Amino acid sequence: MTMPAIFFGHGNPMNALANNDYTQAWARIGKSFPKPKAVLMISAHWFIPHTAVTAMAHPRTIHDFGGFPQELHRVKYPAPGARDLAQRLHMLLSPISVEMDESWGLDHGTWSVLTHVYPDANVPVIQLSIDDTKPAAFHYGLGKKLSALRDDGVLIAGSGNLVHNLHTYAWGRHPAEPYEWAVRFERHARDLMLSGDHRALIDYEGLGRDAQLSIPTPEHYLPLLYVLGAGRAKDTISFPVEGVDGGSISMLTVKVG
Repeated sequence: MTMPAIFFGHGNPMNALANNDYTQAWARIGKSFPKPKAVLMISAHWFIPHTAVTAMAHPRTIHDFGGFPQELHRVKYPAPGARDLAQRLHMLLSPISVEMDESWGLDHGTWSVLTHVYPDANVPVIQLSIDDTKPAAFHYGLGKKLSALRDDGVLIAGSGNLVHNLHTYAWGRHPAEPYEWAVRFERHARDLMLSGDHRALIDYEGLGRDAQLSIPTPEHYLPLLYVLGAGRAKDTISFPVEGVDGGSISMLTVKVG
């Protein structure tokens, strides 16, 4: 079976411990198609100046945040790695240089979602870094190269947020009404995805003031481009999770295929 490609809006790390509409929907996604042979995750939180892939047998759980309860720091997600898949990526993405990384692991963009999607941590997981020196078109192009993995039972997943503006986030004031600019941009982006206009989404900096407010920095947006790049012409687009947290964090999940 050809796997879908999925972009998860991961939101607050506390979702790892939560039982809410978002996490319940993530759990349903994990049951909606056969268990993949492996997950290739592109997380907003591995944003470095080169392309790398985790290549260890047992990736560590990284608690890459501060100011959260100790309960969250105690979370472990002991999914195995997949060195053979990492080596395949090394070849598949050629001539791009891909570092076989033995030090990173699984950051919260990965495990805060997968702890609900695959709670038994019984699916091998590798992470691919986001090269912060490259333009958006580069990342979309990598998604196209990765698309072949879907036919081999690999779930290509991105984790970020379509709208991610922490400066305007309503800390401690929940629930908060979504900002109008966040709603408008999410609606526009959804329309572009449904119409297949990936060029406009790649050139998101030209989408106006709403896009500038929604994507003040690129790291949470770029994982979406990998997922869209991994799509095929016959794929359907669906949005199995919706909502805006704190007024300015889109929890939209995008399923391709």
